[in-house]
Amino acid sequence: MSSLFPALTVGPAGRDALRFGDRSLTYGELGATTGALAARIGGAGRVAVWATPTLETAVAVPAALEAGVAAVPLNPKSGEKELGHILADSAPELVLAAPGDELPPALAHLERVDVDVRATGPALTPDPAPGARASDEHPALVVYTSGTTGPPKGAVIPRRAIAATLDALADAWQWTGDDVLVHGLPLFHVHGLVLGVLGPLRRGGSVRHLGRFSTEGVTRELHDGATMLFGVPTMYHRIAQTLPDDPGLAKALGRARLLVSGSAALPVHDHERITAATGRRVIERYGMTETLMNTSVRADGEPRAGTVGVPLPGVELRLVEEDGSPITPYDGETVGEIQVRGPNLFTEYLNRPDATAAAFTDDGWFRTGDMAVRDPDGYVRIVGRKATDLIKSGGYKIGAGEIENALLEYPGVREAAVTGEPDPDLGERIVAWIVPADPQSPPTAQELADHVASRLAPHKRPRIVHYLGGLPRNDMGKIMKRALTRD
Repeated sequence: MSSLFPALTVGPAGRDALRFGDRSLTYGELGATTGALAARIGGAGRVAVWATPTLETAVAVPAALEAGVAAVPLNPKSGEKELGHILADSAPELVLAAPGDELPPALAHLERVDVDVRATGPALTPDPAPGARASDEHPALVVYTSGTTGPPKGAVIPRRAIAATLDALADAWQWTGDDVLVHGLPLFHVHGLVLGVLGPLRRGGSVRHLGRFSTEGVTRELHDGATMLFGVPTMYHRIAQTLPDDPGLAKALGRARLLVSGSAALPVHDHERITAATGRRVIERYGMTETLMNTSVRADGEPRAGTVGVPLPGVELRLVEEDGSPITPYDGETVGEIQVRGPNLFTEYLNRPDATAAAFTDDGWFRTGDMAVRDPDGYVRIVGRKATDLIKSGGYKIGAGEIENALLEYPGVREAAVTGEPDPDLGERIVAWIVPADPQSPPTAQELADHVASRLAPHKRPRIVHYLGGLPRNDMGKIMKRALTRD
């Protein structure tokens, strides 16, 4: 397989490739520094990358891929136990880091290579010799899952999956080398690293990383020529809250070609507030560590709030019942588990053949564990995770996501999460966890139940309401429902 990033060798050398604050690299400079680092680490089995949101991380990962070496992005916020597990499982030979970064003791046994973003070395070639060419199935990344049900598992992502996903997104989003992407996402996960850094580099476009997300940074970059914004729901929620008092932000967002939200569902209420203020609609997409991207609202399609669009080119998607039988026809109401097939899939969980086998059906469909409904025209709406968001109450299968959206539309509700708990009569009863806008005057449980019953159906109303000061979230903005407990 030829380079994942042809612009490093045949693109416009003077075009900006990466910008992190006041530090930047053109394609010519990036080609030189990735060539130098690739020559330094070539032949290693795997390399760890201390994945801070810096220019060094954005150089280190493409350099590893150009060298045909699998990169293991490490979350700098990982605890000692988690980091130790990841290192023991993936057994990297080197760790790549920014000069001056203080690394934790768990990394002390690894040879350290400081990433010099101004280094030059052997030039990358557009078409390497056959002996140096990595195959489509060659591991590109080992990305560790969140580990909510046990130690994190290392998903081995081949070069084929990265190319397939990024090219499918280019088709869906009309993404070209003229686009300039702005975001402030972490660089140890699929969203910020694969989509947010490798995506622009594959297209020959530019990425401007904010370092730390801020509405001021978004405004500045969109006014300065950025065309696309990637974010997670917590970022778009902050944008929605800021818009009424910040006409400059509204104007900047109105100039963007594409606003994309991912990693968790964006509440319909925030969709509506952003559209009302800017005239632009946020589009959503759906993916996982193991699958990269599966679906998206297309740039030339209908931006239907609350949905993650249609399957990307090359991706097969179906919904199945609990017994594994496919749901057909799709009616927009019947809840099933999403299963997918396609070139976007990972190859295995590292060192976990049993887990790998359990994740796939006999005919090659990957069991996502995500529950959804699908409209007759193919649009998919996620209703939650099978393990935490599918509530079986009174004989109904209910997705927590639609109840959360309804609760967020109620005045006085700032944040909302929904879970199920055992009930001797219903099987499970619906429980709402609410962060009120005014803690001194929260909406009553009866008001919230009546609102949900009127918006959805009576059997979807919460039976119990707990009030919190805030919801527990991970680095990607996802609510950690297993941490929701009564005080």
